[in-house]
Amino acid sequence: MDKIRNFCIIAHIDHGKSTLADRMLEITGTVDVRQMENQVLDDMELEKERGITIKSHAIQMKYRRGSGAGQPCGDEYTLNLIDTPGHVDFSYEVSRSIAACEGAVLVVDATQGVQAQTISNLYMAIEHDLEIIPVLNKCDMDNAMPERVEDEIVELLGCKREEILRCSAKTGEGVPEILDAIIERIPAPKGDPNAPLQCLVFDSVFNSFRGIIAYFKVVNGTMHTGDQVRFVNTGKEYDADEIGVLKLDMSPRKEISAGNVGYIISGIKTSTEVKVGDTITHVARPCEKAIDGFEEAKPMVFAGVYPIESEDYEDLRASLEKLQLNDASLTFQPESSMALGFGFRCGFLGLLHMEIVQERLDREFDMDVITTVPNVSYNVYTKDGGMVEVHNPAGMPDLTEIDRIEEPYIRASVITTADFIGPIMTLCLGKRGELVKQEYISGNRMELLFDMPLGEIVIDFYDKLKSISKGYASFDWHMNGFRPSNLVKLDILLNGEQVDALSTLTHRDNAVDFGRRMCEKLKELLPRQQFDIAIQAAIGAKIIARETVKQVRKDVLAKCYGGDVSRKRKLLEKQKRGKKRMKQIGNVEVPQKAFLAVLKLD
Repeated sequence: MDKIRNFCIIAHIDHGKSTLADRMLEITGTVDVRQMENQVLDDMELEKERGITIKSHAIQMKYRRGSGAGQPCGDEYTLNLIDTPGHVDFSYEVSRSIAACEGAVLVVDATQGVQAQTISNLYMAIEHDLEIIPVLNKCDMDNAMPERVEDEIVELLGCKREEILRCSAKTGEGVPEILDAIIERIPAPKGDPNAPLQCLVFDSVFNSFRGIIAYFKVVNGTMHTGDQVRFVNTGKEYDADEIGVLKLDMSPRKEISAGNVGYIISGIKTSTEVKVGDTITHVARPCEKAIDGFEEAKPMVFAGVYPIESEDYEDLRASLEKLQLNDASLTFQPESSMALGFGFRCGFLGLLHMEIVQERLDREFDMDVITTVPNVSYNVYTKDGGMVEVHNPAGMPDLTEIDRIEEPYIRASVITTADFIGPIMTLCLGKRGELVKQEYISGNRMELLFDMPLGEIVIDFYDKLKSISKGYASFDWHMNGFRPSNLVKLDILLNGEQVDALSTLTHRDNAVDFGRRMCEKLKELLPRQQFDIAIQAAIGAKIIARETVKQVRKDVLAKCYGGDVSRKRKLLEKQKRGKKRMKQIGNVEVPQKAFLAVLKLD
C-alpha cells in the first residue's frame, strides 16, 4: 500500500486538466503511442465535440520515480488518477471523485489566473482533507503571467511560493516533476488489507452485454474473483464474476486489496440495484458498518421530458434509468400533461446538464424528446399551515389557498477584471440580485458576491455574463436557503384552452414583459389555420397580453362576378358560419419548435 497514490485533477473550465492527464499517461507509458489522441480520457463523442469533460474518468498508471525527469529510477508506484469536469453543472462528479482520493492536483491557467470554479473545487477538496498540489499550467504561452498568478495561489492556499509547480501540459515540460511531487506529497491510502471488506462505489456504467459495471475504491480488506459480495444499502448479493483495474480499457485481476481503485462485473441487470455511494462487503465476513458515502445530488432545475411518440414512453423510462447509472445527479419521476401525454419530470444540476442529457438521450439511445420550460422548486405554504414543494407549475395549489410562496436563493460569486464591473452589476441587479460584498483579489481582479433567486439564473444568466465580460468573468454559486417572494403562475392560452406545458412561475414584476414576449414568439411559430388563433398570457383570470394568428382564407368571391351585392354577402356569411364551427371543434397543435424557442426567449 505504500506504493499506491490516489489523486484527482481539479480546475476551472479550460485550464488544461484533460491535456495534463494526456501527458501523464504518455510519460508513464500507460497509453500506446498509436492510441494517443487529444483528451484521450474523454471517450464520449459529445466531450470531444465541445472540448469539455462531462464525466469523471478513472485510470491506473505505473510510474518509476524519477524516470520521467531523467534521474536514477526509484521504486515503481501505482498511481490512480481521476480526471474531473470543470463546469459548475458537473460539480457533483467532482465531489464523488474527491471522495475516492487522498490528494488533488489543483491546475491554474497562467494566462487567466484563479477563477470561480477553481476556488469552489478547492474548498471541496479541503473539506475532505485532501493534500493539495498547486500547478501552474500554460507557462509556455506568450501572455502567461506566472508571477502574478503565483501571488493569487499563495494568497488563496497560504502555501509557500516554491511549492507551486510550473508546467506546460501541451509540451509536457514540468510534468515529470508533478508525478514526483504526487509520490512525495500525497499520503498513501490508509486501510487494512486483512480487515473485513469495505469498498465505496463512486461510479457505474451500463454495458449491454455484461450488465452494470460498478467502479469502487477498496477502503479495507481484499476482494478476489468469484467472491460472494453484498451491496449494503440495497442488501442484494452477487458473485464477483470479474474484478480488475481501470487502464484505458478494463484490465482483469485475480484480487484487489485496500487502497486500490477497480471495477466489478457481477451480472447486475437492474439499474436501481447499484447506488453511487453504496458499500460493497463480503457475504461471509461482512463489515460492521457502511462507509459514509457522499450526500445525494440536489437537482436545481426541473423540466418535463416527454417522448414525441406516446408509445415510446417505456423506452424513455429504460433510457433514463441507464443514463442515471452513468450520471447519478439526474433524477426523474413520472408525470402527465394534457398537451404532451405521459412523460417524466427530470431534475438537473443546471442548464448545461439539461442540454447534455437531452443530447445523450438522442445519441446514445435514439430517443427524440420534447423538453418543457425549465423551472426551479418552490416551497408553497398553504393557509392551513401545510407546505408543498412544487417543481411543476401544474402542481400549484389554488390561489385562494396559498398563504405565501418561498423561492430558493443562491450566493453567487463572480470573479472579473475591474473593467466589466458596471455591466455585471447591471445584469445581476436586473435579475433581482443584492450585492453582498465586493473585494479585490489581486491587481485588477475583483470578486463580487450576490444573493440572487435561483429561478433568475436558470435560463440565460451564464450566457449573458460571458458575453458582457468577453468571456473573462467566471461564475460559481451555492444554495443559500429560501425567501418569501411575490411569485405568480403565468398561463398561456390558445383559443381559451390552457397549454400546461408552457405554464411558468415567475416574479410578478417580470410577468407582463415575459408574457408579452412569449405571445409574440408563439405568433411567429404557430402555423396558420383555417380559423383565427388567439394567443393569450394570463395570470389567474386576468389576461395580460394577446396576439392573434390570422386565419387562412379561401377566396370564395372569385367565382362571383358582377350581380347584386347580396350574392357576395350570402357567400361570406356562409363562410363565416363554417369558420365559427371550425373554431369550436378545431384544436391547435403546438410544434416542437415552439417549445424550444420559448426556452431561448432572449
